[in-house]
Amino acid sequence: MYIEILLSGLYALQYYLSAHVLTCLIPAFFIAGGIAVFISSTSILKYFGPQTKKYLSYSVGSVSGVVLAVCSCTILPLFAGIYRKGAGLGPAITFLYAGPAINLLAIVLTARVLGFELGAGRAIGAIIFAVVIGVIMSLVFGKEEKEKKDKFVELPQEEGGKTGGQMLVFFGLLVAILLFGTAGISNLSKVLILSVLILVLVFVLKKWYTREEVTEWFGETFNLVKLIFPILLVGVFVTGMLEQIIPPDWISGYVGQNTLQANFLASIFGSLMYFSTLTEVPILETLRNLGMGNGPSLTLLLAGPALSLPNMLAIRNIMGTKKTAVYVVLVVVMATITGMIFGNIYP
Repeated sequence: MYIEILLSGLYALQYYLSAHVLTCLIPAFFIAGGIAVFISSTSILKYFGPQTKKYLSYSVGSVSGVVLAVCSCTILPLFAGIYRKGAGLGPAITFLYAGPAINLLAIVLTARVLGFELGAGRAIGAIIFAVVIGVIMSLVFGKEEKEKKDKFVELPQEEGGKTGGQMLVFFGLLVAILLFGTAGISNLSKVLILSVLILVLVFVLKKWYTREEVTEWFGETFNLVKLIFPILLVGVFVTGMLEQIIPPDWISGYVGQNTLQANFLASIFGSLMYFSTLTEVPILETLRNLGMGNGPSLTLLLAGPALSLPNMLAIRNIMGTKKTAVYVVLVVVMATITGMIFGNIYP
């Protein structure tokens, strides 16, 4: 029994390393490193800073997932990048939740496989969640937000030595590498496209960036890897063991009805388990075939993709235990309530 649990953790770790590190996390870390080195604090604060108009910062953060088809772990280095550059807590948290939750492809797949009602509920619920959770976090930690606002009020209004077009090309290539690396296309097509993108990126670096700038970029990327990656691997290993300990029939047996207990259990289960991009749909399809109700299904969709045990452990390293705990509680509670409401409307 103990051997099987250990092997399950090792298998989850092996799968994660082979399926997600090269195509998902590595590009994400390089994007985050680029944010830290090449984008000035004033540029980040223009859209996510404490002084930015709330409608602008929360709007940009809440729709980020439409562009970034990433999972709860891949979003972490991007979140760390903007948060450490001075982004306001509320908009940064909105970005953190929205990144994996409002994945356009996942929402479309949810609607096609699980039904239009669940797809629409997931889309609307995730957008509202992202903003509401960000606003509540900003209010709860208002004193720290005020200190951050005062700290950045005197920032020089300069964009650095690169033009807007050069920055757009650089980050556009990195985002394209991330998107095509996770795209559901043939391996041959993926290799060809990624090879072309990487060659173009190398050309751009040689043409517009100095050796010192590239070295600094790699250094900052490595610092983010040291901060996030080890604790991420520990979380994935523990999650794999939990999947062996908790049998699927036990889960379906307890979440078949639209009760407070069923939705809360679905929210807890979703927040602990790791779902790579799009995998929550076939997993949930299986659970629904075993009798999982509509309410708990939406609860799982709202809590699962945005949270995971590896995600929580890494977030704690980025913004501390207290903020992480409040964020997790907000996601779990709001997912539970929303699932119950949805289950009453669509029993």
